[in-house]
Parts: sequence; C-alpha cells; structure tokens
Amino acid sequence: MAGLARISPNVTVSLCRSQGLPVLSTLVRHNATEPAKNEKKTYGPLKDQDRIFTNLYGRYDFRLKGAQARGAWYKTKEIILKGHEWILKEITTSGLRGRGGAGFPTGMKWGFMNKPFDGRPKYLVVNADEGEPGTCKDREIMRHDPHKLVEGCLVAGFAMHARAAYIYIRGEFYNEASNLQIAINEAYKAGLIGKNACGSGYDFDVFVHRGAGAYICGEETALIESIEGKQGKPRLKPPFPADVGVFGCPTTVSNVETVAVAPDICRRGGTWFASFGRERNRGVKLFNISGQVNNPTTVEEEMSIPLKDLIERHAGGVIGGWDNLLAVIPGGSSTPLIPKSVCDTVLMDFDDLIRVQTGLGTAALIVMNKQCDVVRCIARLIDFYKHESCGQCTPCREGVNWMMKIMHRFQTGNAKRDEIDMLYELSKQIEGHTICALGDGAAWPVQGLIRHFRPELEKRMDDYEKKAARN
Repeated sequence: MAGLARISPNVTVSLCRSQGLPVLSTLVRHNATEPAKNEKKTYGPLKDQDRIFTNLYGRYDFRLKGAQARGAWYKTKEIILKGHEWILKEITTSGLRGRGGAGFPTGMKWGFMNKPFDGRPKYLVVNADEGEPGTCKDREIMRHDPHKLVEGCLVAGFAMHARAAYIYIRGEFYNEASNLQIAINEAYKAGLIGKNACGSGYDFDVFVHRGAGAYICGEETALIESIEGKQGKPRLKPPFPADVGVFGCPTTVSNVETVAVAPDICRRGGTWFASFGRERNRGVKLFNISGQVNNPTTVEEEMSIPLKDLIERHAGGVIGGWDNLLAVIPGGSSTPLIPKSVCDTVLMDFDDLIRVQTGLGTAALIVMNKQCDVVRCIARLIDFYKHESCGQCTPCREGVNWMMKIMHRFQTGNAKRDEIDMLYELSKQIEGHTICALGDGAAWPVQGLIRHFRPELEKRMDDYEKKAARN
C-alpha cells in the first residue's frame, strides 16, 4: 500500500550504508531544489505516443492478444539477453523513483540484490496492497493492463536475479486479481514466463497472493510477514529485505507502477523516460484526482505538471470553479494538505511538494472545495489510521487514539485554544518514533490542518464557547 512505503532521509542513509554503498548527496538533501542546467520550464500535457499505460480506461482487450497489439511483450527476449547490468543501467539512467510513495531511486534499490550468490534464492515482491484512502492507480493497471505488470515482473526479476515474483494484492480487489491471474495463465501458456521464459534460458515464476484487507500490510516488511502466513506486523530494520526478506531470502519489494513501467523504459531507452519532468523528478506518472471535482479520474501525465493544470485539464476543474477551492491533499491521505494559495503554483513532483511541507506520496489528489468541512475530513482520516494501526508501537497505538479523540472535539469546537499546540506536539511525538510509517501518516494530516487552518479551529472554539454561554 502506497502510503506506508514512504521512508525518511535518515533511513535512506542507513540503507545505503548497510549495503556498503556511498551515500549520495542528492539522496540526503531531500530539500534540494536547484534547477539543472538547460532544464525545460514547462511540463505537460503528455502526448498520446508517450503514454505507457494505453488501456488505462479499459477500452480495449486486456488479454494477451490485445496487450501485444498495444506493444506489450515486444522484444522482451532481446531485453533479457542484453543482461541484468544493462537493464539496471537503463533504469538508473531513466531517473525512475519508486511510485509507491517513498520515491527511492529504483535502479539503486534493484541493484542492492546484485550480491554474490550465497545459496539462497532471490525474490521480487510486488506491492499491490493499495489501501491508501484516495489512491486507486495500481488497480487500473491490474484490471485493464495486467500484462504490463506481468512483463514488468519478468524484466525486474531478471535484473535482480530473482527466482520468482509474488504479487501481493489487496483482498478487496476481486476483479483486479481475477484479470491478473488470467494474464499470468496466458503468459505461462505462451511461454513468456515459467521455464525458459521468452526463450531466453531464464526460469521465472509469478504468483498472486491475496491479502485480507489490512492497510498495515502495505508496509513492505508487514507484507512479507503476511506472505509467510504470520500476522501482518512490520519488522525492525535492519536487516533490510534485500538481506533477509520473504522466507529469509534476499527480497526486493516494489510498487506495481514502478515494476510495470520497466519494460517500456528498456524498449524506449532510459534517456526517453528521463526527458520528462524536472531533475530528480523524472518520467511519467499516474495521478488520481478525487473529491470535489467535476470529473474524478486517473490519468497518466508528465511529472512536474502544475497541480492547477492537472485538475483543470483532466478533472474538469473544481466544483464551483477554481476560486471555490479550499485545499488539496496532494499524495494520498497520509500527506499534509495544502491551501489554495499554495495550489495555485506548486508542481506535482517530489521536490516541489516537499518545499511546501507536504509530499507527492502516491500522487493521489483529494480535492476539497469551500463547501467541505475540512476539520471533519481530517478527523475522518484519523479514524481510519486509528482503526488500521497494528498496535505494535506504543506511540502509534496510544497516540493516534488520543489524536482521534481530540480531533472529534475540535470538530465540534468543544476544546481550548491551548489544545491546538498540545495536539501538534502529540503528533510530533508520534512522527518518527514508530517502526513503520503509519504513525507518520497519521500525524501529517493533523500537522497540515494546524499549519494552514488554525484560524478555523479557533473560530469553532469561540463559537462553541459563545453558544455555551447563551445556554
């Protein structure tokens, strides 16, 4: 699940060091915004010939013949025969960063698996447990273009010498799991996967593992625990999955979209993919737009497209017009909201959204207009995080419960002004003090609300006091 895939700069540094790799300054400096030389100034709209997911809306046949007619499985054997180092080089050149929320450089992450063989098989695990509220991009791939994912598993698996791929799919995704299994069966029958995949001499299996609806299983180590038949609770890191993953073997966990774009990057070239978006924010991306817009949609667009342009062009604009916009949650429910004044100019990429104290996350925009009760919206999200906490870490188990109670009082105004700072401090005690990112994901919406809508909270409290005094 996308929201729990996110990692902090400190974890990035420790991950690099644990693998014996140099810490790249561009990875550590997450707030770097210096434009590259000769960088283009405008981004989007994406041309049709540059789209990777050509059946996003299910207008064509999702099965093998239809997928091949749209370019899937084209020269896959040649890609494999070029070798795993060539694939990793193309992925690195492309500038692809994880599409599940963390934004970790994909070429580097897959490269962690290239260690001397120690007798243990290696595995690719695809995170299709898309449980983040507001996020519904991966399900469109699995439902309408599943062969993109199956082919991507083969290419990514070969790049990291994996023996097999496990696709961990959200249990509620019945049609998606069904279509994906049909695509896998077709690929086996055509000799595209399995023994001697695509006639390349490489053996590779793909399995679908259905989850049971737990949001926490979107965190990579909780997902691994669930595949092994245990409770879906996050593991302490290190050891990282690249050392000890599923069944105690080296494992890489990647998001559906990250894996699915790999074959097209190899076919068209890493430099083609890198021609889109700003420096350190390269490529094309699936964006979800939901909430108070005229046409909620999922669309493939260029990275770094302006947020306003994305909503106006593809979602039919905000209900009531752009001036009726109140706020946008730009990256799924666990990223802090930003008000209209920020939405006017911000770009939809990792760095620009970090600059305005939020994040790209899964690129799932939740739009709220002025008819929304923004305090109630955030309180509802905290209800979700309280319900989905696995309870393993005390700050999350106890802290999110307290945040939920306080937010419900804020919703009615039955609170004191001092409690606003108290709630903010509580969120800071949760953030960064848990094994996984669920605590962060619960804290950030509250922090965004207080940062941008403190006057609204204070007004509610004043109104409540006046009403109580009259009674």
